[in-house]
Amino acid sequence: QPMGFYAPAQIVRDAREHGVEVRAPDVNFSAWDSTLEQAVLRLGLREVDGLREEDLHRSDIPVPALEKLAAADAFRSVGMDRRAALWEVKGLAKAKPLPLFAFAAARDQGVEDAVTLPEMPLSEHVVNDYQTLKLSLKAHPLTFLRALCTEQRVTDNARLKSLRSGASVSVAGVVLIRQRPGSAKGVVFLTLEDEFSVCNVVVWPKILDTHRAIVMGARLMLVRGRVQRAGDIIHVVANRIEDRTPWLQLLTADQGPSPQAKPAARHPRQMRVLPKSRDFH
Repeated sequence: QPMGFYAPAQIVRDAREHGVEVRAPDVNFSAWDSTLEQAVLRLGLREVDGLREEDLHRSDIPVPALEKLAAADAFRSVGMDRRAALWEVKGLAKAKPLPLFAFAAARDQGVEDAVTLPEMPLSEHVVNDYQTLKLSLKAHPLTFLRALCTEQRVTDNARLKSLRSGASVSVAGVVLIRQRPGSAKGVVFLTLEDEFSVCNVVVWPKILDTHRAIVMGARLMLVRGRVQRAGDIIHVVANRIEDRTPWLQLLTADQGPSPQAKPAARHPRQMRVLPKSRDFH
């Protein structure tokens, strides 16, 4: 990276599918860039959204930078997950910067009594990973929504490869990439990702006219259409597209999602559960 077309999440997925172990950013082990630890890929601190390299090269680290590192779950090596680390950082005096490796020694500053924090559900960790790193090594959002997908008769991307050309199918996934090449005469190509693999979707102009707002804006999408195969290359040609972005709000519920659960109404500023896709026109 930067490789332009591919998002870091796709590069990491491909590496893991080829047997490469990938480890999360960590304050004790990560450099700014991603590095190799023998045969293991350690993600760099540059993957933390909003973090500035110059803050890490100072003799003391500003509290806002510590907050970003805590939100990205980068303090695991000092025995704190993101919730515990965020609690400790919030207790620091905002105006007082701290050396990065003195953070653990200053954990009691501003906190009068020890508290026992409730454990953050894995689904909420995944949402926070996507918000801070644009990927998660812990799990994929669709893992927790598979029951809802099954209820909607969605075929996962692993089984998609076994379907014949022309078969009717429903697929769902996080929208990674939207493409609308000038040479494609108005056709839009989508890349959807579930917990198993990716799916390439073709949206013809007539379908785009009907579902334009969803095609251009949904974070999580359900597509109904037909399988199109050309050798090992598989597309789903869409004939109906549904916005399932509200499902993502279920991942922050304390009890986790269920087929009967309905997303609670939230302010629009709270709807950024996952980062935007990479769009090319």
